[in-house]
Amino acid sequence: MTFDIMSYEPEGDKKNSDFFNEYRLKIYQRRKSSGLDDLLGNICGLVIQVDPGDALPYMAELYTMTPYRFTKAYTNTTHNIYILTSQPNFPRLIVLEPLDVNFEDDLRRMNMLYPLASQKPNARYVGEIFHTKDMPETRKILESHNVRFHYPGETENTFYANDHFWFSYPSDFTFNRIGYTSFGMDDYDALQLGERFELTESQLATLEKHDATVKDLGVSTLLTGVDHMATRILAGEREDAILEFLTMSNYYFWGAYNIAEMNSSTNVNRNHNVIDDKESPAKVFTANNTPSFINSFENLPMPTEDFVRNYGRRMHHIAYEVTDGDHPSGIKNVDYVVGELAKLQIPFLAHVVGECKDSPDLKQIFSKHSKYSILITEYIERCHEFKGFFTKQNVASLTQAAGNDERYVHGQVFD
Repeated sequence: MTFDIMSYEPEGDKKNSDFFNEYRLKIYQRRKSSGLDDLLGNICGLVIQVDPGDALPYMAELYTMTPYRFTKAYTNTTHNIYILTSQPNFPRLIVLEPLDVNFEDDLRRMNMLYPLASQKPNARYVGEIFHTKDMPETRKILESHNVRFHYPGETENTFYANDHFWFSYPSDFTFNRIGYTSFGMDDYDALQLGERFELTESQLATLEKHDATVKDLGVSTLLTGVDHMATRILAGEREDAILEFLTMSNYYFWGAYNIAEMNSSTNVNRNHNVIDDKESPAKVFTANNTPSFINSFENLPMPTEDFVRNYGRRMHHIAYEVTDGDHPSGIKNVDYVVGELAKLQIPFLAHVVGECKDSPDLKQIFSKHSKYSILITEYIERCHEFKGFFTKQNVASLTQAAGNDERYVHGQVFD
């Protein structure tokens, strides 16, 4: 998949401004000339925070719905920190859980601004961790590009600024952070995350019960890794959010498509240094085409911007790839996975969309939001070696289903 990103012509029918097209190339050039592209590797970690007391049930949910399994746990002065792994070359999943119900940091303060996010005040996708060959040099380069970093003593949670992880400030456009580490993600004790602690026998038994259930159903062997993560943002900030992410990563802008039925666009960024996206998942940004204050003239659907108005700029869903193939029961693997999970009372927003017959295609579905992380889980099966990233009709159907479930009713406004 390695190629010259300077000559790459993005996919899709979404028209970008001259500003975007000019600075996209300038960012690529600056990353190369500054040495940033030579320093950065793959995404090696995904970080999610939940409310106090929610870590164990959330991990149980992850055991049922994803390939991630608990590995080790640590505690620092403010948080319990849980590390989960899937395959060795896929990103680790790090779950943060505040120790005190009254804990407050910038994540909580952001959540409290939005009516539906405030119901789980600490729950939020935090951001990705990139591996780098040299942390000080990476920060030096990015700070020269006006990227702000947390420093020790400046954050309520020391996880964001220590000897082993350096995180940026939350983005003004996405509210996501990006972290960097030059340390391996396998020697967890060396990361000095805090004091090591063990789960109780009862807690381990709960996780093992969920693990055994999905193994018996034949579900866990069909779930591979994270295909992509999708953040929802405001209409007018789409290009800025993409350019900011390109500035801070080694990704390239793959392309963007209008989803006319939902008055939105889907914008995909990928790591050109990997053959398998699951080794460094694609980063997707979704935004309205018409901002809400103008849309009152047009009365077009706007589930994407309604989500941002109700939950804030944030990660909307994490997609997991299902192994392509026909299940012995006579249906596609993704249909089997969804059917078996539904028997376990896992709620889904609609039916599986997409056709996988004799030609390359996609089948996809959204779960309902996790009541612990507020994240939707997507399952995606790429049938017959489908090479694209999505289909317009699938995205429109998924967006509509999510929008119907994310409404906020107040006064005479229903969005």
